[in-house]
Amino acid sequence: MPEEPISYMRLALEEAEEASQRGEVPVGAVIVDPTTNDVIATAGNRIVERHDPTAHAEMLAIQEAARAVGSERLGGLDLYVTLEPCPMCAQAISFARIRRLYFGAADTKGGGVENGPRLFAQSTCHHRPDVYGGIDESQASALLWDFFRDRR
Repeated sequence: MPEEPISYMRLALEEAEEASQRGEVPVGAVIVDPTTNDVIATAGNRIVERHDPTAHAEMLAIQEAARAVGSERLGGLDLYVTLEPCPMCAQAISFARIRRLYFGAADTKGGGVENGPRLFAQSTCHHRPDVYGGIDESQASALLWDFFRDRR
């Protein structure tokens, strides 16, 4: 894995904690310009709040970053997310041309990158970011585990 500041995943974890406090599944995302170390966008899940099944942290961060840079292409930018992206988010990451994807916890049920359809491994995938999983995995997993435990 390249030398990248872990502080970006910590920001994503803060977004996930805020999402949990809103009653959302605790997933957070941060988009960074690695050439300047500027944080371009941050987001946490807002599915329940917005009554929108597409309001995943990754989707919201990609939308915010696209507005910030004035382009639908986010080539050269990196995405940090606390949970392995689902197939919908993985496809959006590909379409946005994200340079690198860093994620925390694997998602064996709903993931689309290393689990499930493994979107980036498909021949029909237009763009494949570099992928690095397991970043702060224990903390990301604990947030999810605590959230779902409290709801049972």
